[in-house]
Amino acid sequence: MSTRNIAYLFPGQGAQYPGLGADLHAYSAVARDAYAEAAEALGYDIGALCFDAADAEKIHLTRHTQPALLTHSIACLRAWAAEVGDGGFGDRGRGDGDGGDGDGGDRNDGDRGRDSTATVVIAAGHSLGEYCALVSAGALDFAQALRLVKRRGELMGEYGRGEMEALMLDFAAAADLAGRHHCGVAARNLPEQTVLGGAAHDLDALLRDMAARHPRKRSARLKTEGAFHTYHMLDAALHFRETLAEAEFKPLRFGVLSNFTGDLHDADDADALKSRLFLQLFNPVLWYDNLTKAVAAADVLFEFGGGLGKGDGPDAKRPALESMVKKTRAGVDSPPDYLAVNNVRTLMEAARAFAA
Repeated sequence: MSTRNIAYLFPGQGAQYPGLGADLHAYSAVARDAYAEAAEALGYDIGALCFDAADAEKIHLTRHTQPALLTHSIACLRAWAAEVGDGGFGDRGRGDGDGGDGDGGDRNDGDRGRDSTATVVIAAGHSLGEYCALVSAGALDFAQALRLVKRRGELMGEYGRGEMEALMLDFAAAADLAGRHHCGVAARNLPEQTVLGGAAHDLDALLRDMAARHPRKRSARLKTEGAFHTYHMLDAALHFRETLAEAEFKPLRFGVLSNFTGDLHDADDADALKSRLFLQLFNPVLWYDNLTKAVAAADVLFEFGGGLGKGDGPDAKRPALESMVKKTRAGVDSPPDYLAVNNVRTLMEAARAFAA
């Protein structure tokens, strides 16, 4: 019997859209259970907020976006575990096991994967997605993680200032521009994709400077409620530190990568983990570092949750991290497979590919 090493990946803010998770909720019993648990933990019906097209803008408010994406990611993970059955996983493989005994939409084929087992060895998530990764590894239970990200989103929305710009520039060139214009580096997503944050007038001045220094390089303003992962989030982080201090973190069942360090969290050091989650709020997300380590560690990369695309409804959305994952995979000699579960269609496609 062969063993496949698995990496779990979870997208962050920007992967939300009106109707998020509606198809999965209709299809999967364990997904419905996840939304019910989330509603109880949050004190409001997160499913109704996600699915109701009549008030579509609510999901784009940071205080709602973060619990919505966490709920959807964990619902996707649980639906996947139910779909493939125990036959596809080793004893460390199923991640967030709460609710994992459901029927995955009245289907649970435990015969899949009998000739191989899959062991999760590492998980990573982009910004908010880091909390999904911690849930999957057992460091946080689902309800507590929801309460944490609810408060995180509230504080980021309340205290956040500034805007964000994605530059098609390497880290060094982007950091040089940021240092000239009172801006901060917010994320290193790829070798040639760096996100900056700052006051709107500072970003505008930076872009004029960029046009002179790097005339062939493009950029795009991002729709956020603040300059996340820069000094503009310091007030939010200081308040969130109080919330983190009261949270209970358990030892990790498998490795989880830190956005702040770019490397693995200490498996059993809860205080260090809390410190890095605090620092993550006003320091760059070292996502490319996380991705390269996940690619090196795994035979199969699984992305859970969110979606991007101009079409309406879950079925029209592609996996949010797909482009970054594929570009990172292209840089290695023997790249791992990549599968994603972000709606019912991709759930079925991933199940067929995983069983092949």
